[in-house]
Amino acid sequence: MSKVIISCAITGSIHTPSMSPHLPVTAEEIADSAVDAAEAGAAIVHLHARNPEDGRPDQTPEAFEPFLRSIKQRSDVVVNITTGGAPYMNVQERIEPARVWQPEVASFNMGSMNFGLFPMLKRYKTFKHGWEPAFLEGSDDLVFRNSFKDMRYAFEVLRDCGSRFEFECYDTSHLHALKYFYDEGLVQAPLFIQTVFGLLGGIGGHPDEVLHMKRTADRLFGSDYTWSVLGAGRNQMPIAAMAAAMGGHVRVGLEDSLWIGHGELARSNAQQVFQVRKIIEGLGCEAASPSEAREMLQLKGADKTAF
Repeated sequence: MSKVIISCAITGSIHTPSMSPHLPVTAEEIADSAVDAAEAGAAIVHLHARNPEDGRPDQTPEAFEPFLRSIKQRSDVVVNITTGGAPYMNVQERIEPARVWQPEVASFNMGSMNFGLFPMLKRYKTFKHGWEPAFLEGSDDLVFRNSFKDMRYAFEVLRDCGSRFEFECYDTSHLHALKYFYDEGLVQAPLFIQTVFGLLGGIGGHPDEVLHMKRTADRLFGSDYTWSVLGAGRNQMPIAAMAAAMGGHVRVGLEDSLWIGHGELARSNAQQVFQVRKIIEGLGCEAASPSEAREMLQLKGADKTAF
């Protein structure tokens, strides 16, 4: 049976606390949710931090420390620390937690893009915290900056951490940007590529677009990469099912979608992991364990992190 790596993105920086009572905010909630997701079948947990008082994205290394240490003490799951942070942050802020904590995996956004969150204002009218509507409204004039200079700077700063990058590619151009850095020798195989679908400003979530991204990655990187997908919002499970059927790996989690079905909020990250695991097993595959994910992605091991 083929093994499928399930990644789970625990909280992210896109959804705000008013959107779901189940979104983890405090360090304890993030740690508990990550461990539960691992027990449900996630081999990798992708982590952001938040201010525990109001849920605002927090990219200080100090904000990550409590849940990083708690997760490591309680689970063998692979930890993936974001270098995306939030789209309003600069590159120096965004890479600092990965520089300090040197995780096995660090996410890496492969290009600048419009990042439109403002359509969420049609669904949500009342908010617990003043920063939330302003955060969403401002995204109609937001460019998530990941210039070639910024990316080169991040690669050079993080070069000695030993972390394997998970390259987040929101459009075809991001795959070509990765090919440039690969040819320049700033990144090495095996590449772990996460193609992202359904965010306003990136590629859409139609099956044709999934196939297009996969074909492009195959042409550019051949056998030198491992493919995973994430679908935002309603795209989450259909795209996961499609990718798993094609031999790819999958990501779910409340960062990407707050829902488990039409009009039904997911009660936890673990619930989404259980659901995608059922899809994977229905296709005759198995969820990879953390140790199997480490072997497939050639990771350095949890004992070589700085937390």
